[in-house]
This record gives sequence, structure tokens and C-alpha cells, in this order.
Amino acid sequence: MHSPDALLRRMFDAMVASAQPERCVAAQLPAPDTLRGGRVIVIGAGKASAAMAQAVESRWNGPLTGLVVTRHGYAAPCARIEIVEAAHPVPDEAGLRAARRMLDLVSGLRPEDTVLCLISGGGSALLPLPLDGLTLRDKQAVNRALLASGATISEMNCVRRHLSAIKGGRLAAACHPARVITLLMSDVPGDRPLDIASGPTCADPTTCADALDIAQRYGIALPEAALDALRSGRAESVKPGDPRLARAEIRMAATPQMALEAAAAVARQAGYDAHILGDALEGEARDVGKVLAGIALQAAEREQPFRPPCVLLSGGETTVTVRGQGSGGRNVECLLSLTLALRGHPRIHALMADTDGVDGAEDIAGARIGPQTLARAWALGIKPAQALADNDGHGFFKALGASIVTGATRTNVNDFRAILIDAKPGDPWPDVAQAPAPAFTQRT
Repeated sequence: MHSPDALLRRMFDAMVASAQPERCVAAQLPAPDTLRGGRVIVIGAGKASAAMAQAVESRWNGPLTGLVVTRHGYAAPCARIEIVEAAHPVPDEAGLRAARRMLDLVSGLRPEDTVLCLISGGGSALLPLPLDGLTLRDKQAVNRALLASGATISEMNCVRRHLSAIKGGRLAAACHPARVITLLMSDVPGDRPLDIASGPTCADPTTCADALDIAQRYGIALPEAALDALRSGRAESVKPGDPRLARAEIRMAATPQMALEAAAAVARQAGYDAHILGDALEGEARDVGKVLAGIALQAAEREQPFRPPCVLLSGGETTVTVRGQGSGGRNVECLLSLTLALRGHPRIHALMADTDGVDGAEDIAGARIGPQTLARAWALGIKPAQALADNDGHGFFKALGASIVTGATRTNVNDFRAILIDAKPGDPWPDVAQAPAPAFTQRT
């Protein structure tokens, strides 16, 4: 039986399954014969870092020790690597303590030692070690302001790493003269290592002046101590060419493009043409929703640039400038905007969700819509346009029972956006029910 909603969910689950650390970490580990016989220390941070550590342990026969910090609820059992849970997206004291301990762990290393650094999305908030003179409260205030400002992830991370004692290459510098191998799971547009968890092991070409400009552009009131650190240049990060980073290398374990291709394969096996519009779409979530709706309507009615039945896929990281009383959430805001623009088109369904299981500050991955979504909302007395104006996409979809709840996925390859456009009446229908289910299952 034809079930667009089921196919969309299978595609999302396939994307998440493809980026599970046990599938993608092993190939990036160094060969034992390339090591110099010293210590092997595992460190890391991010929503996927605990699962990455577990994957390392399962494939590493020699001795190793380490410390990894992940989001509350995202821990994975490890025997040799300590797993610490901390708060995300606003940092807390547990993350601060873990960051201090991590720097202590890598101090005093020798050239024959090797550090495996496991970094994934969310690591920026999970390693909140402020520069001398700043407090955790300062970092929390800046982070909240950035999250509500509408700044891009690249802009937010520029400010974060300049106010940090561990990001912007500082963690790799602390490991010197040991070899540092960073395994990354990308959750940022363009897969820029510097923007994944604010680049704790990457040289940073941006400057204190850049960070000040971003704060001014978005009207972010920085604490006086932060302003002083940026204006004086004391907050400058580790720059390209720094000799302490000469033995630091980056390896990409998983990216949004890889994961989108896994979702596309599920659609094609179900008989739908699958088109990846891009893995790095950015901009205001509601604006992106309108643009995607325009493309979907053109395909549905004009068969341009794609002929139905088809699925339009995209990834990346949009932004939400929170002006209303809602909790934001870029995927639900984008989806609600798309829903309004589609005006109940009878052959278009969509699902948008974050692969880490958390959209914004809510433990909800995203939501799904169909041709009857607007009609159902109006029948219940819910005003979709008002919900969008109030940045309350989560409230809107919760009321309709259309939220996608996965629990902790223990991975993060950014957003999943899928728009399914059915064939016109009289055209042949693909057999959606035969599409294979992925290996990833969580509660719905």
C-alpha cells in the first residue's frame, strides 16, 4: 500500500543509520604499525563522541585511556575511556570540569605518544572552558544570545572559539609534541573542520576583530571581560603555521552528503527519483521553507526541474531568529513555513528533522506534514501563521501529533529535509511498501 509518510521515515532512519559511529569510525583509525609505541590517549566531545569512543574501543587491541564528554542521555558504555555527560546547547559546570580535566590529560605528552580526538556536532557547548578572566556564566550568556541571534553556525563558532581556552586549535596545541589524529563527524555546511565543535584541534584564520564584528552585527551584548579580551587581542586563537599543530591531522568519518546518499538510495529502491538539492543549505529557516515549497510546487505542477514521482532531499543548517514566545527549532520552523506555502497541495508530503534527535532546545527531532496538515490545524482552532510568527513550530506539530521523536541517536550529520512529490493521477505509482527498512530503529 502506498504510504508516503512511512517512506519518508524510512529515509530519515537510513540517514541516521548510515552515520552511526560503528559503521564509519573504524576505517579512519590509524594502523598500529604507524604508531611509535608511545601512549594512546582518546579525547573528544560531541553528541556522537561517546558512540565514537565505543567504536574505537571495540576495534583497538592495544592499551588506551581517555576522556570524552557528550550530551546528557547520549552516553555509551566504555571500559577504558571515561564518558562524561554535560548540558547542551547551553553549557554547564559538568562540561567545564570535563574540559579542564581533558587539558590536564594531554599535558606533558612526548613525541612518541598519539592522541585520538573524536569530535562531532555539539562539542562546542560541551567543552565550555572560558578564557582566563571570563566565567562560565559569561559563556552561558554569550551562547544564549548567539542561539537566538540568527547568526550562522560559522559566525557563532567564530565568537565561541575566541572566548575559549580549549577551542580554535588550543586543544591540539596543548597536546604538542604528540601526534594528534582528529576524527570528525560533520554537522556543518561545507564540512569545515574549524566549524565542527569550534575547531579545538584546527588552526583558526579568523581574528578577534572578526568576532567583535559578528557580535556588533547581531546586536549581541558581550560581557565586559569578553570585550576586553577581544579588543586587547588576548583572545586570539591558534593560527595557521603554528609549529604546535605541525603533527595534527584531520580525518572525516561521516558527512551530511554521505548520509543524504543513503536516504536517496531508499527512495530509489522504492521507485522514486531522488534529487539531492544540496548538503549545505543555510539561511533563515522560514525563508528556506518558502524556497523549497516553490521548487516542490514547480515540480508537482510543471514537472520542472524534476518529474514526479520524486523526492527532493537537502541538508545543512538553517537559522532561527527567535522573536516570539516559542522555543524555535530550525527544522520545525522550516517545515511550518513550507506547509503554509504549499497550501495543502494534494500530492506533496514532507519530513524535516535533525539527525541528532534534537531540534533546537527540544528533545524532538522534527516533524512531518501531508496534504491535510493545514486543514487539520484549522479544524482544531490552531492558527499556523500565528505559530510561525511566534517561532512555535514545536507547539504546532505537537498539537497535531506530527512530531518526530527518536531519543538519543548518538550521531549528528545535521539536518534532514525530504519533500515527497507523488505522481499525477493516471501516472504509474511506485511500490513504496517494498522499500527496505534501515538498521536504525528508535521510538516514534
